[in-house]
Amino acid sequence: MGRKMDGSNGRACLQKSVMEPWDLPQYGQKQWQSYFGRTFDVYTKLWKFQQQHRQVLDNRYGLKRWQIGEIASKIGQLYYHYYLRTSETSYLNEAFSFYSAIRQRSYYSQVNKEDRPELVVKKLRYYARFIVVCLLLNKMDVVKDLVKELSDEIEDYTHRFNTEDQVEWNLVLQEVAAFIEADPVMVLNDDNTIVITSNRLSETGAPLLEQGMIVGQLALADALIIGNCNNQVKFSELTIDMFRMLQALEREPMNLASQMNKPGMQESTEKPARRENPHKYLLYKPTFSQLYTFLAASFKELPANSVLLIYLSATGVFPSGRSDSEGPYDFGGVLTNSNRDVINGDAIHKRNQSYKEMHCLHPGDLYPFTRKPLFIIVDSSNSVAYKNFTNLFGQPLVCLLSPTAYPKALQDQSQRGSLFTLFLNNPLMAFLFVSGLSSMRRGLWEKCQDYLRKINRDIAQLLTHSRSIDQSFLQFFGDEFLRLLLTRFIFCSATMRMHKIFRQETRNYPESYPQLPRDETVENPHLQKHILELASILDVRNVFMENTLDDY
Repeated sequence: MGRKMDGSNGRACLQKSVMEPWDLPQYGQKQWQSYFGRTFDVYTKLWKFQQQHRQVLDNRYGLKRWQIGEIASKIGQLYYHYYLRTSETSYLNEAFSFYSAIRQRSYYSQVNKEDRPELVVKKLRYYARFIVVCLLLNKMDVVKDLVKELSDEIEDYTHRFNTEDQVEWNLVLQEVAAFIEADPVMVLNDDNTIVITSNRLSETGAPLLEQGMIVGQLALADALIIGNCNNQVKFSELTIDMFRMLQALEREPMNLASQMNKPGMQESTEKPARRENPHKYLLYKPTFSQLYTFLAASFKELPANSVLLIYLSATGVFPSGRSDSEGPYDFGGVLTNSNRDVINGDAIHKRNQSYKEMHCLHPGDLYPFTRKPLFIIVDSSNSVAYKNFTNLFGQPLVCLLSPTAYPKALQDQSQRGSLFTLFLNNPLMAFLFVSGLSSMRRGLWEKCQDYLRKINRDIAQLLTHSRSIDQSFLQFFGDEFLRLLLTRFIFCSATMRMHKIFRQETRNYPESYPQLPRDETVENPHLQKHILELASILDVRNVFMENTLDDY
């Protein structure tokens, strides 16, 4: 039987099964999960087979170390794709384990000795995939080492082979370098080494619900994270805004060993365990058709008493001319991808004024999905288009909308990600940035984080005790992720309303649908006092207005 399972038969079997999960659409969990389960089984058998018969495979069939590396790389890739489809960060740890083992055991070390450029490309792709996993796990020290190694490999590759993809691989290096440097503030240890901070949800992250807080029982189940900004830092079809929002919707990773079920092997008759993270779809520059397909699939599969979140980080699309009506298709929206070239600049104007822009997600396009609880975040130069929403079906509905413009002093930072999304992901870093600080010692950072947690607790009190707030906010407040996003949104809005350079124009402020009661939330004197105290700790009180209430 061992003779029949030789290396070629094993690889043929592997190739046949591994392609199917990669090619299947991400939506429709019942369709793809069984294929992943079978693929995991095939890889497990193949990995054990090469371990048990290594000597025979080496001597009789000439098994090379890079071929073992290919198997390990495929298993790492499989775990990574399973993470993308389940949002369980524990699978990222498993992908890291396999990718790390390849590097430690030098499985690809002999590839450069063979005169086969396609093998070197496999090695380069392995490095690129390993870097993505390390970025998602915030292992920045490893990322920097990998980037240096990848740079050396690319230089050797382009020197030895006269290939046409040299520019593309150099672009990969440029993209990851820009991605690493996207954060506007560095947190430093006493020896000036950079502190790696995590922005995933921790046990102390979201303010706890206290006695007397009456909130809904809805749970965030699905999230669509959409990135379509021109000229924003990205790596591997993941913009910096998408990356930050993705982490804001995940808990800190767990060890996979603590979980009972094997990936992809859960029987349909069993009840699934409560998911730690909401399921996410990451859509980089989707067409309208792609976006709507994922929206419809997510809407269809949304469990009872659950929330669908839509995050839009995209270039604004503005209407041309004036319309006699003010309907959900008259204010523009955000850009969706098309096959034609997109003109440069943030504002995309249509030429024919008698028609609406078709490569655009209008507020009206989302109306059908308001039949279920919907939480929308729009980070765009035309975010206010979604301020003109109408709640047709009476379901909980909230839209958090970015400023449509920023003070000129901050505009040149847009390539490194939106300030609004940074506030939702890492509010202290965003606060430091608008205060003109670019670095901070670890001790002071931790002190400010403690004070920010106190601010979040007080914001939760303000929001849940408000007498005039729309009930949609309270319906969503029972979910930890949405609670944290709402408190960070209020902190962001209050900070910008007190900041001297933001107060020059109202379009520099975030808005929401429904509107928040300003005197009870974003302009509450108690919250303003907290912000001034945080500014005092940082010695930047001079950039904020102290008599804000008198100015309105």
